[in-house]
Amino acid sequence: MVLLALVALLAGVACGLFGGELPAVDALLSSSDLILNLLMISVGMSIGMQRGIARKICQYNVRALVIPLGVTIGSVAGGVACALVTGYSLAESISIAGCMGWYSLGGVTIGALSGGMYGGVAFLSNLMREMLSFFCIPLLARHLSPAACVAAAGATSEDTTLPMMMKYTDEESVVLSVLNGVICSTLVPVLISLSYQVFGG
Repeated sequence: MVLLALVALLAGVACGLFGGELPAVDALLSSSDLILNLLMISVGMSIGMQRGIARKICQYNVRALVIPLGVTIGSVAGGVACALVTGYSLAESISIAGCMGWYSLGGVTIGALSGGMYGGVAFLSNLMREMLSFFCIPLLARHLSPAACVAAAGATSEDTTLPMMMKYTDEESVVLSVLNGVICSTLVPVLISLSYQVFGG
């Protein structure tokens, strides 16, 4: 999946550099709102297909919310720190960091709101977070705790990094990983929207 995402990114760069005024490229660029809405429908479907999520959240009580709350606060704090370093506005930095590893939604959404450069940064930074998670999860499981593995994965802990969680942590951590991914994925569009509403574009 990561390789496919990189290939898609490189194909997009090639189309931008050499595509000129191709009708297919123009059609894709003019359909960014439609693509964004389709992505939002897909996340809703993903959450809806997770059977028993409400029951599991009730079973774990507050424990189910501690990790996603920490991931969200840490991501927002990281976005604020990056704004100071990079000179990006708070809206863009917080929204990019607030994607929590969900590169596909972040790239399209932030690209539509702030332009292609910021969309590319959102895509690449969150793709790198997912890739680093694959390498970090075994080390975190060995030297820290399963909770650290879930936190590192962010919004991807329910899907792409879940096999790593299953391999290197226990059954309870896998359940918490799915819950974390669902909650973080739900919060991503909220964080992006709030960051632009509160801090401006």
